[in-house]
Amino acid sequence: MTAGITARLERIGTQGRFLIVPMDHGITIGAVDGLRDIESTIDAVTGAGADSVLTQKGIAPRVHPNKNGAGYIVHLNASTTRGPDANDKRVTGNVEAAIRAGADGVSFHINVGSAYEPEQIERLAELTDATDAYGMPVLAMTYARGRHLSGEDPEHNPEYLAHAVRLGEEIGADVIKTAYSGDPNSFEPVVAATNKPVVIAGGSRGTDRETVEMVRGAMDAGAAGVSMGRSIFQHEDPAAITRAVAAIVHDDTSVDEALAAGEFL
Repeated sequence: MTAGITARLERIGTQGRFLIVPMDHGITIGAVDGLRDIESTIDAVTGAGADSVLTQKGIAPRVHPNKNGAGYIVHLNASTTRGPDANDKRVTGNVEAAIRAGADGVSFHINVGSAYEPEQIERLAELTDATDAYGMPVLAMTYARGRHLSGEDPEHNPEYLAHAVRLGEEIGADVIKTAYSGDPNSFEPVVAATNKPVVIAGGSRGTDRETVEMVRGAMDAGAAGVSMGRSIFQHEDPAAITRAVAAIVHDDTSVDEALAAGEFL
């Protein structure tokens, strides 16, 4: 790992722990609550303890004045829920564009098990080759999604998730994001499948306690943090839920202590 990657990882995380708030959903689902006035949301979450925020490159001018010194990640592929297949993530930028946007890191999404997996693997490999030249860290979002997976809930199947995170390391990612399997015991082999830091996605929003319990379970299984979008930016008080999540990720608190930190108790 180069000095540049090490330095930039510290900008998007804190001592190997990560609380990332992705807000690239505007391209996927539109300008929903929390993203219309994205400036206020960015200010709220970074002021409350988020290490970094993540958007598409076009939102960069709205990010920098409001991020309170936090890190910034530019996401480099996308799809929409209105298109023919949301699993078909297409490239939206490159490392040079991310640098021009002031990024401290870049991210890329792969749907392992989908019909688009082969091309997405190629694009991620090209990206990790390119970022090495600039000392730019890569967050690989490796999900188990697609018609080639079987079972009742393949997106949360620990075996598929373990394969997905290992794929991220094999291709050269520095941090790997995936779904949470649902409990610490089943998530431990997912974390163990790679030597890279694993962060969990937030998924659909649950109750405040459910969100905090999920984070606590992932950290107990050895995760390095979260990359949590809708559960934070669509919360009626994004700062409060950020404080609660940060209490677990960075202060290793209990669920009740975290809820108290967010003033939910």
